[in-house]
Amino acid sequence: MAQQPDPSNKTSSLLGIIDLGTNTFHLLIASYSGTDWEEVYRIRKFVELGEMGVETLGVAPLQRAMTALKEFSEILDAHTVTKVKAFGTAALRTASNGPDFVQKVAKELNIEVDLIDGQEEARLIFEGAMQAVPNHKGPSMIMDIGGGSVEFILVLNKSIIWSQSFPVGVAVMFQKFLRSDPISREEVRAIQAFLEQQLKPMIQKLSEYPCTILIGASGTFDVMENIMPGRVLSNHAIALQVSDFPPLYLKLLKSTLDQRKNWKGIPPHRAKLIMSAMVLIEFVLGKSPFEEIWVSHYAMKEGMIADFLKKS
Repeated sequence: MAQQPDPSNKTSSLLGIIDLGTNTFHLLIASYSGTDWEEVYRIRKFVELGEMGVETLGVAPLQRAMTALKEFSEILDAHTVTKVKAFGTAALRTASNGPDFVQKVAKELNIEVDLIDGQEEARLIFEGAMQAVPNHKGPSMIMDIGGGSVEFILVLNKSIIWSQSFPVGVAVMFQKFLRSDPISREEVRAIQAFLEQQLKPMIQKLSEYPCTILIGASGTFDVMENIMPGRVLSNHAIALQVSDFPPLYLKLLKSTLDQRKNWKGIPPHRAKLIMSAMVLIEFVLGKSPFEEIWVSHYAMKEGMIADFLKKS
């Protein structure tokens, strides 16, 4: 759990964390002293890097990405942040022109972006989520749904048993399968068949370590928190009942894009891709006797902070 640094401590410093995701870019500025940290400022920009596919990033998405990073750079300057860690994930590590964009960012904004692999991404998500959720006696599965990839981390006694990143992000599945509005039964079945093949290692792990707790790290799970009843687990986590998911899922299956854009609790910019995420979550929930979904408000960004402080 993040602790508040003592304001009287003159050695408190500022750290800027930039998470360049496939759908969303995040900036988190934290004040830290020793291993304690406190949020100073946070902002996110929905850039939809994978809008035109993740094999080669389109001109318009890259322009949106650059605009967002220029704004982040100005905010960092305004806060006089000199220590900045920037991480690029699925889209930037997959796209043929990802490295060119990283070079451009370094040249024009003096921000060095570290392209991390899926395993490192999973480890950082774990580091973030473990600061937010209480300990659970049995095994639990962390799930982080991104635009380009989805990370699964099997946890027991706050340690990683297994983790893997899969290229089944919501932008990938939207591009690959979704043509109808509302989503068609055939499209749902096609996604399920795709996931059955792609996620075999995760399905196998759940058969070896049946879990009752699914820990959802930010993103789509934050939206679920807005539209499902929940109970407070900690300052940074909410518990949702799995039994409340099927009615919501069925309602969303019948919804059009316009209806979702006007759905209370669903941010308009998430309305397009949320159906891919819902089919994915429904698929995963069917693979183990899950009883609760613990929504962690901390994910990779907060994991980056914890990782930085451990190494400082």
